[in-house]
Amino acid sequence: MSETRYKVVFDGVLVPGADLDTTKDNLAALFKSDRSKIDALFTGSAVALKRDLADAEAQKYVDVLQRAGIQVRAETELASTLSLVETEEHDAKPSTERMTCPKCGHEQPKAIDCEACGVVVEKFLARQAQLAEAPQPSAVSPYSAPQSQVADAYAEVGELNPFGVAGRIGRLRYIAWSFVLGLAMLPIYGIAVGVTLGISEALGGVLIFAVVIAALVFSVMIGVQRLHDIGWSGWLYLLLFVPLVGTVFAILMLVMPGTQGQNNYGPPPPANSTAVLVLAWLMLGVIILSILAAIAVPVMVGLAMAS
Repeated sequence: MSETRYKVVFDGVLVPGADLDTTKDNLAALFKSDRSKIDALFTGSAVALKRDLADAEAQKYVDVLQRAGIQVRAETELASTLSLVETEEHDAKPSTERMTCPKCGHEQPKAIDCEACGVVVEKFLARQAQLAEAPQPSAVSPYSAPQSQVADAYAEVGELNPFGVAGRIGRLRYIAWSFVLGLAMLPIYGIAVGVTLGISEALGGVLIFAVVIAALVFSVMIGVQRLHDIGWSGWLYLLLFVPLVGTVFAILMLVMPGTQGQNNYGPPPPANSTAVLVLAWLMLGVIILSILAAIAVPVMVGLAMAS
């Protein structure tokens, strides 16, 4: 009995919180395809992105594609149990028959696979029959051109590395992680100040110094990954410590988009999660309110003094 085969189907739905443009960029990088072909997938009709997969392979495709930002599912192939030629189980005796590979035309003694191209003849014929007889999800498959395999697609979307300088993070993740860093440092800094005032100034000073160093190290790590996403060297992070230039450069790190697809520092980062989006917008809200307060307070003080 032949192994059950599966196909990975996409209905044009994104995972919750995924950005459409980012998801399309991720798919273009995964399948090494033109953006126009990726756009054609989002028609709302079911599209089989990959066929003739074993169960483990199908689940891996599902996991990779969902991490890229789209909702997909694994379905059983209609012709997964179809057998068009005899296998070793049917003919245990040595055979002197010859065969012609249905894929490349190579002639050889009858065997399970082709000596020239390596195709498994039984599976190739079964798949061709299935493609010829089974109805297609759409009249013209928008995904017929990309030939890239996603068996190793984990490498096509970078792994997150918050405690290192390797890899890439986008603008929103950079803002969100910076916000989390600030929130985490507040209670730790408060404890250090409490130790300074209540127990020992020397011990408190050491704790405050350790907190500042830890925050600086983490800021450098995520800042370097943000620069990598833009395609810049991490050494440019030193510009932040230059008066005036550092202010302009910090703004550029917040607004400059990352490079599409893979660059010299690795594949693009995964799609932003809902938590990243919420934290990033909270941080932007805090920044905007701080700017408005910095403008409004001197004006109100001046009016109070004038009256």
